[in-house]
Amino acid sequence: VLRDCSGCGPGYKSPLDAMKGPREEIVYLPCIYRNTGVRKPDYLATVDVDPKSPTYCKVIHRLPMPNMNDELHHSGWNACSSCYDDASKKRSRLILPSLISSRIYVIDVDTDPRAPRLHKTVEPVEMYWKCGLANPHTSHCLGSGQVMISTLGDPSGNGKGGFVLLDGETFEVLCNWELPGEAAPFGYDFWYQPRHNVMISTEWGAPKILANGFNPADLKDGHYGQCIHVWDWTTHKHVQTLDLGEEGAIPLEIRFLHDPAAAEGYVGCALQGTVFRFYKTPKGDWAAERVIKVPSKKVEGWILPEMPSLITDIIISLDDRFLYFSNWLHGDIRQYDITDRRNPRMVGQIFLGGSIQNDGPVKVLDDKELDSQPSPRIVKGKRIPGSPQMLQLSLDGKRLYVTTSLYSAWDKQFYPELIKQGSVMMRIDVDTVKGGLKLNEDFLVDFGKEPDGPVLAHEIRYPGGDCTSDIWL
Repeated sequence: VLRDCSGCGPGYKSPLDAMKGPREEIVYLPCIYRNTGVRKPDYLATVDVDPKSPTYCKVIHRLPMPNMNDELHHSGWNACSSCYDDASKKRSRLILPSLISSRIYVIDVDTDPRAPRLHKTVEPVEMYWKCGLANPHTSHCLGSGQVMISTLGDPSGNGKGGFVLLDGETFEVLCNWELPGEAAPFGYDFWYQPRHNVMISTEWGAPKILANGFNPADLKDGHYGQCIHVWDWTTHKHVQTLDLGEEGAIPLEIRFLHDPAAAEGYVGCALQGTVFRFYKTPKGDWAAERVIKVPSKKVEGWILPEMPSLITDIIISLDDRFLYFSNWLHGDIRQYDITDRRNPRMVGQIFLGGSIQNDGPVKVLDDKELDSQPSPRIVKGKRIPGSPQMLQLSLDGKRLYVTTSLYSAWDKQFYPELIKQGSVMMRIDVDTVKGGLKLNEDFLVDFGKEPDGPVLAHEIRYPGGDCTSDIWL
């Protein structure tokens, strides 16, 4: 049957069309009990973010996983805007990989979007035996209907940056995406851009090294990554390794520009507070240059004499105009105008917690940016514990949501109060004309008040797709 199916599938035709999409009403967040002392499974929370609703800012549903200590982390979809032209596809299953247990949960968000239910559990042996991989992180759906998930390790806890393919209907583990013997030494995040026949992946570190906390000595011993990897999207061949050097240590979240024709994007490098721009060169290969550097601060009363900013999450608005990132140690979120791609310009900044608050144990001795240490932030009577971490932007770019947990073992090490008090979700109102960030004083989701005790809420996902889940072809 011939049919015009432009727009029958999930998502939006283009990133600019997505900007006109409906306002978010509910969001999904994985909530983690691992490492908190609460002997309960992690769960998926549904939070009401509709100001007109009687349950605004409340957790309206909780779906506990059937196991303990999974460490839910990031989530993806069975289908997104990459399947926009396929009317047989529907965004109906949320993919929830477990960073530590290596289980993958498939969640039915279609039957009742406000009360998700478990559809399937993919047991770790599937990934271990079929792919020789473990510690799944980022999942993206492919135009083919398959789901691709990046990994951090092998089943023994060593670094191994490979990719698992799942069948998009049965969610069975099919095989590795990468060619035999070509996995990267470390893995973390990835993004693909088919018009340039490219996928680029990043590196965190060896799972068994980072699992229990951060030790600077492990860095010197080569247990953390500093490279990004370029792959041929069609042949799956590993074609280039871009070593970002010490300045680019621990390159975490990678974002191509949303425009599917763009041959460039940005990667946030945690350890030295840098953002690199990667781009296709005139001769057709790929290169990277540092475009942002957040200076470390000289401190006393902390574990090291220099405190890096620790850029942990970065996000690009759907019109490719603004870049946002969080500095999880310093405690601020920044907004940059990236219209001049090589020269991002900071236009907004806000401090919400962090490790250098003026009434805390850390004294800043030398600061290249601030005249004084920031004050603690109190929202709806609660002092913000932890520091800004995961970000999600509304489709229209006007609301930036943020949570404060990074990963349970690192939370416990750097922000022990998060374990006692739970994380929070906040909303920042964005000036999309001139730039600027302002905390919304009427919005707070306090995960310290959960029925089973304080919990660590992580990545924020919209039911209809968002800036970090959807890729356009």
